[in-house]
Amino acid sequence: MRHFVYFFLLCTIAQAETQPSRNFDGKLFDLAKPVLAVSDNVSEKQVIDIPVAEDVVFPAEFLFAVTIQDLPAAPWFIVGKGESKAEQLAYFLLNENNSADPGFVEALAAFYVTEAEIEGINHDVAFAQMCLETGFLRFGGLVSAEMNNFCGLGAIGPGENGLWFSTAELGVRAHIQHLKAYANEEPLIGELIDPRFRFVRRGSSPILQGLSGTWAADKMYADKIELILDRLFRFTDQ
Repeated sequence: MRHFVYFFLLCTIAQAETQPSRNFDGKLFDLAKPVLAVSDNVSEKQVIDIPVAEDVVFPAEFLFAVTIQDLPAAPWFIVGKGESKAEQLAYFLLNENNSADPGFVEALAAFYVTEAEIEGINHDVAFAQMCLETGFLRFGGLVSAEMNNFCGLGAIGPGENGLWFSTAELGVRAHIQHLKAYANEEPLIGELIDPRFRFVRRGSSPILQGLSGTWAADKMYADKIELILDRLFRFTDQ
């Protein structure tokens, strides 16, 4: 597919060098200078402007420049097995938020790996979504840290700040169960913890992109999670 895009753009540029075109006023204008120059050696980075939700606080360096090659070539499936180890997830989050409690972060990462494995969910996807929803555990929006709600369950607006869970482990379990509700129609392995599980149309979103406009109204919701996933793997590859 990428080769086709390159071929199409190169053909368009070649035509622009030899053929004039017209603007809406009927006047000729020069297409010899394309807006985007495509080459095999990309020396400049295209910056993707990702709008940030008002109730999410990101680290100052979160929004980074990505090249065309950085964009995901295939969809992220919610069902699957994550690649990162629990300690790698913990180190990644602590690198993004050095004010977080290391002991809590390590336990939280372990919960995500364990609970996701039980229900067959990709723990990398779930953990990255948690990082987005909580601003890397900075919170600051409708949901507060003591609620143990790591994915904004029930956080609709003023007066409906979201669900409370008695422990972090149960909060993670509810998150994983809610993701499974979107991902497929398979029965839960563990006891139902997520009170909003029944409101999801089962199997409506097997891929991450399907969460945009459904899990969250933000149309860029999945793109933000994908950027966190990319940052996670860059960090663990170091």
